[in-house]
Amino acid sequence: MVNKYLFLLVILFSFNSNTASHVTEGKTVIANESMVVTRHYLASQIGNEILLAGGNAIDASVAVSFALSVVLPQASPLGGGGFMIIHEGQTKENFAIDYREMAPAKATEDMFIVDGEVDRNLALESYLSSGVPGTVYGLFLAHQKFGSLPWKELIKPAIKLARNGFPITETLAKSLETYKEKLSKTSDGKKIFFSNGEILKTGQLLIQKDLANTLELIAKKGPSGFYKGITAQRIQRDMRDNDGLISSRDLRNYKAKFRDPIEFKYKDLSIVTMPPPSSGGLVLGLMFNMLEEVSLDKTNPHTLQNILTTSEIMQIAYSLRTVHMADSDFYNVPKDEFLNKEIAKDLLNKINTKKPSKSENFDPFTYKFKENTTHYSIADKDGNLVSTTTTLNTAFGSGIVIKDTGILMNNEMDDFSAAPNQPNYFGLLGAYANRIEPLKRPLSSMTPTIVFKNNEPYMITGAQGGSRIITAVLQVILNYYEYGLSAEESVYKHRYHHQWKPEHLMYEYFDAELLKELETNGFKLFLRTPTYDFSNGITSSIMFEGENLIGVSDFRSDDFLSIGISNEHK
Repeated sequence: MVNKYLFLLVILFSFNSNTASHVTEGKTVIANESMVVTRHYLASQIGNEILLAGGNAIDASVAVSFALSVVLPQASPLGGGGFMIIHEGQTKENFAIDYREMAPAKATEDMFIVDGEVDRNLALESYLSSGVPGTVYGLFLAHQKFGSLPWKELIKPAIKLARNGFPITETLAKSLETYKEKLSKTSDGKKIFFSNGEILKTGQLLIQKDLANTLELIAKKGPSGFYKGITAQRIQRDMRDNDGLISSRDLRNYKAKFRDPIEFKYKDLSIVTMPPPSSGGLVLGLMFNMLEEVSLDKTNPHTLQNILTTSEIMQIAYSLRTVHMADSDFYNVPKDEFLNKEIAKDLLNKINTKKPSKSENFDPFTYKFKENTTHYSIADKDGNLVSTTTTLNTAFGSGIVIKDTGILMNNEMDDFSAAPNQPNYFGLLGAYANRIEPLKRPLSSMTPTIVFKNNEPYMITGAQGGSRIITAVLQVILNYYEYGLSAEESVYKHRYHHQWKPEHLMYEYFDAELLKELETNGFKLFLRTPTYDFSNGITSSIMFEGENLIGVSDFRSDDFLSIGISNEHK
């Protein structure tokens, strides 16, 4: 599937390759110099070409993200946001960049309440559902501090892809078919994704000329090409005409932020991940601290006792996420308590070691502390590491395309708590801490992560998958470190997930004997097939073994591609 589209490289690049290097691509790739793993083969190829042209991992990350905004409209357009973890090879410092979407200044706590109930359509598919996008500002901030190639050169490949088009893959075609009603809501959605009244199919070219023009403005003017000028005017116009809230002032005032990354130890691993408004880092830290105190059966990740213990820990962590997490600029998130090993020991006393707990057995409101998305992983030859997760929230976000811009808007306002104890699209319950407030950033599950062992790079990983992101990251690390699976097996191993409520163990596959054991022991089971739209998370991972980097593209999506560069003289 990948090779037949390689002709597009002629269109995309004018870079000279380093003849001393050997490039390898596939689902699982071994190289000794650099690695790019993304959710779309064209984005992976672009990132790799940036590295061959002398760019670093941050340059490649910027180019990849803009390319994904073109080739992955269901998950990563300009109208969304994300998080980035960076390890700088020279200084050995770690950085976190928050470019999460932000609530407009006119947002109100009860904006989705109609007749006393949450209106799901307003929260998910209206102009009200969009927060102020952060992608452009976040990528610019990363490039300003760490980039080496000119900004505009990093956006050129995306511009050419948008203007000239690219063949629609089977994966994208399935998403277009599933969400064609959503995409037909605006005239520009119909113009882009339909031909003669029919949704585009596999193999047809997806051409996005308005998006190409918007990208050209961003290439020339940086963030001003998006947050000011004609693009901002068009966003404000569409919002005003359709009862949306985002204003030109909201766009002008948006800022991405550097934040202190979450860093914690698990045995001899050092794990660096994202702080709030991502919940991923703290939930991951709490789960690992609890797991450090238990004995796992190392022979097989999927024994009854391993699943029972780990799912109980998942329940505890997700329940506390519900109550105690939000944008830390607005709420005093108890970060130290989430990462406190003594508190983890105390919480372990509350899990059931014999059968799965009922959700009502642990009430996170009474436990008091002291006070479609996409992921890509990149490593370069100089030791720079990047782990990035971006999103629109649900597939194609709100489905709204801003007129004359090609910009698909997010529906991230649904990640706030529209009302206490009411679930969002992913079934995560809301609480007071994550209520809607002007200029606040909604809580997220995105968990871009870099892992070190004995101070050396060990893994870069992250996932798409809504609420299942955090547990996907957890299991990839556990599979590789605790259970001794190969890099590929660690990613390919079927996953399970429990988020406290609903009371289901969500599983991708278990054999008949294990399923019977689980049911006999009281588990309520819910099958999530390991496919693009329904899995327990889809990961992009890089493992480090000696001098080698191993890039693993998740089998759960056909479009994923790993590309590695090897120096033949090493």
